[in-house]
Amino acid sequence: MNPEELIRKIEGLKRERNAVILAHSYQVGEVQDIADFVGDSLGLSREAARTDADVIVFAGVNFMAETAAILNPSKTVLIPDIEAGCSLSDTVTAKDVLQWRESHPDGLVVSYVNTTAEVKALSDICVTSANAVKVVRTLDPDRDILFLPDMFLGEYVKEQTGRTMDIWMGECHVHAGIGEKELKEKLDNFPDAEFLIHPECGCGSSCLYLKPDAKVFSTEGMVTYAQRSTTKEFVVATEVGIIHRLNKKTEGKHFIPVKDTAICEYMKMITSEKILRSLESNTFVVEIDDKIASRARRAIDAMLAVA
Repeated sequence: MNPEELIRKIEGLKRERNAVILAHSYQVGEVQDIADFVGDSLGLSREAARTDADVIVFAGVNFMAETAAILNPSKTVLIPDIEAGCSLSDTVTAKDVLQWRESHPDGLVVSYVNTTAEVKALSDICVTSANAVKVVRTLDPDRDILFLPDMFLGEYVKEQTGRTMDIWMGECHVHAGIGEKELKEKLDNFPDAEFLIHPECGCGSSCLYLKPDAKVFSTEGMVTYAQRSTTKEFVVATEVGIIHRLNKKTEGKHFIPVKDTAICEYMKMITSEKILRSLESNTFVVEIDDKIASRARRAIDAMLAVA
């Protein structure tokens, strides 16, 4: 099937089923191009919460589709490939959270959205990379905090807020692999470029030491900043899928990934062909236990209220 026919079929099924396609900024370019909304985790959560579609096709990874299902219990949420997981969300389990709560009965669990529904259900509030600092600043200063699961984002939030926190030692394998070696090489080769870094990156502390004026942003923050900046050249430290979106949203600007091989194989599992199959055969439906979904929604709603 040629690309034009594929898009026509997808568009026809969307109209027929009153469906919407939500895609993360790390998706391949062809998937971003056919999506109705492309964004970061916060933007996708907001869009999922307010959509009037009957069917949500989530071009992302499992925890994102779960969030959409939690926010839309009466809608059908589909993920085109059930194997699209997340190395970061896999680093923490509900059992881990319960163990911390046993020794901190009055503590607060701050859960990055890159977690399973079961972990969110045991959390007090969720955050994304876009709003983690803002959310933590609103929390009771006299209560213990567990921030999970990303240790690099946790350290950044701790530094920005001054809050003492227990930080879970999890990491995204893609962001953790962006290190000082790649950073130095790009800074040497592009000395006049602005530097944009995702707070999950393993090179975060090195970046701010070597490039004090580097900008720490979520993926959506990167897009917004690049659109407004008068700078023409940017070095970007995050998963390379964002480059497609940055190029689409700006004109006459050059974006250089810190690491060309910073590719999330799970994000790249979603394709246009799989989206078509998902709409045709209702695969794969995301289903969450009602009790878990109800508890998880409280943590997500608490985040959206602050955001």
